[in-house]
Amino acid sequence: MRPIRPGQLALLQGGYFLLTGIWPLLSRRTFEAVTGPKQDFWLARTVGVLVASVGSMLVLTGKRDRVGPDARWLAASSAAGLAAIDILYAARGRISKVYLADAAIEAALVSAWIAHETAGGSKDCV
Repeated sequence: MRPIRPGQLALLQGGYFLLTGIWPLLSRRTFEAVTGPKQDFWLARTVGVLVASVGSMLVLTGKRDRVGPDARWLAASSAAGLAAIDILYAARGRISKVYLADAAIEAALVSAWIAHETAGGSKDCV
């Protein structure tokens, strides 16, 4: 099976990042209902802005279907970093276990980027 095209993967991840990034900006009530109460909600909003920014860049890059090495690195490394934080702090009980679902999605995204790279797909990205 051929891995998903990088443009499609960038659109998928970008859309997910946009949605999850703007969520705490739009509705604190629903965000905390799912993820648990936050003492410093400004931090959730700050992370949301950054995640949405990465997401918007990935959507724009994916729409052009010209995903270069910098965009691939940003996509994979941001997903890996978010997954690591989700797992570490959910395991410590500092954040809700619901973040483990996000970690699974992030890990799937990282795996898809790695599968693309190992299949030699980086040559047809730009």
